[in-house]
Amino acid sequence: MLASIRAFFSERGVLEVETPCLSAAATPDPALLSFTTRYTGPLFAHGQTLYLHTSPEFPMKRLLAAGSGSIYQVCRVFRDGEAGRVHNPEFTLLEWYRTDFDSVQLMAEVEALVRRLLHEHIMLAPSEKLSYREAFQRHTNLDPHMATAQDFAQVARAHEIHAPPEMLTHADVGIWRDLLLTHLIEPRLGQGRLTFLYDYPASQASLARVRPGSPPLAERFELYVKGIELANGFHELADASEQRTRFERQLHARLVTGRPAVELDENLLAALANGLPDCSGVALGIDRLVMLASDARSISEAIAFPLDRA
Repeated sequence: MLASIRAFFSERGVLEVETPCLSAAATPDPALLSFTTRYTGPLFAHGQTLYLHTSPEFPMKRLLAAGSGSIYQVCRVFRDGEAGRVHNPEFTLLEWYRTDFDSVQLMAEVEALVRRLLHEHIMLAPSEKLSYREAFQRHTNLDPHMATAQDFAQVARAHEIHAPPEMLTHADVGIWRDLLLTHLIEPRLGQGRLTFLYDYPASQASLARVRPGSPPLAERFELYVKGIELANGFHELADASEQRTRFERQLHARLVTGRPAVELDENLLAALANGLPDCSGVALGIDRLVMLASDARSISEAIAFPLDRA
């Protein structure tokens, strides 16, 4: 599979790169927890806290800003607190960035790659593309951009989805959207086909551009196969000021939920200020891909030594 991935990108003239696993900064995304370690050698007289990367995104964007052109990387990444049927705290990620691609063009390339990798293992019907709104309307009869927290709560109760008590009066519809997405929508996506979910709420833009409108929408997509999220892609945000604002908002959310603060990646922000080319990027989980190709029941069957045997 790795050989096929490298051949795919070689045919398209996309450069393979390597970036560090250790960094002095980390993602402030409140949904991601980084492993930390302590360096005590030369360069830092009093030692330095370092983070194992959750994704190679930040240094890859620095390469893009330095003029690398389209690039890809296959690497090990690390996320604390993640273990389960489709999660292992250490896993293999394929991440790539295409200059002068929008998210629609990148979705087409993701489909071409995944079909090549799975065609001998899974029979797939023509792909399906659903907007975030269409998926919610189909499976919950709600417009996710207009519904209130009470509307989401009513659907959750009707499907006997038991939310934590503090959510029952929670005004943040984003939490409710995520709850219904994971319980009612995701399991139905990608059944016998590739399903792309796109046009996410602007509040879920993270590192994606937001397209103005009513409502404004994030130029983001996710790919699902057999109810499993396989890839997450963006038309990348290039505005350094807006990216700093989003990072600071995420950092505040971490502190509110009691999660540790992290150092913001000033090198990334400087690279964005210097100029990031128009590009789209996507991260794809290789272990999940192997899991699907081998019809494994859990990701631990696709990894030689998962956490409990590492």
